[in-house]
Amino acid sequence: MAEMKTSLNIVWHGGVTGNGTLKAEYLDTKVAIPTSFGGSGNGADPKELLVSSAATCFIATLTYMLDSRKLPVVEHTINSEVMISEDGFNITHYPQIILSADATEAQIQSAQRAIEGADKGCEVGNLLKKAGVIIEVQGKVSLK
Repeated sequence: MAEMKTSLNIVWHGGVTGNGTLKAEYLDTKVAIPTSFGGSGNGADPKELLVSSAATCFIATLTYMLDSRKLPVVEHTINSEVMISEDGFNITHYPQIILSADATEAQIQSAQRAIEGADKGCEVGNLLKKAGVIIEVQGKVSLK
């Protein structure tokens, strides 16, 4: 893996009930402590940022795999959920790939394998797995 560096800055105002602004090269968003922890809830919380990082990595890896396979992709999306309990930290990704109506069975199977490959190839997901996070993927391939 090539060495990469990412920098970001957060400026915080107002204590626990305040919020901050997180900025990076292509990111500018409000962050806050959730209301369940006494915060304002007026911004993304750390769990949302962590899961969004994992989901972004997954879909970027999936995009690369789909493009390299030259599949007739109409659209692909991902929804992700996090469940935190005494049993641990679980993330479930729900990617959906829509192929053109004339896609072959081989292309459909290739898209399904790309979903599995994206789970194995996502660097952020792999780091989280090493930290004990359970990541599941329940993908769907359909035609349009």
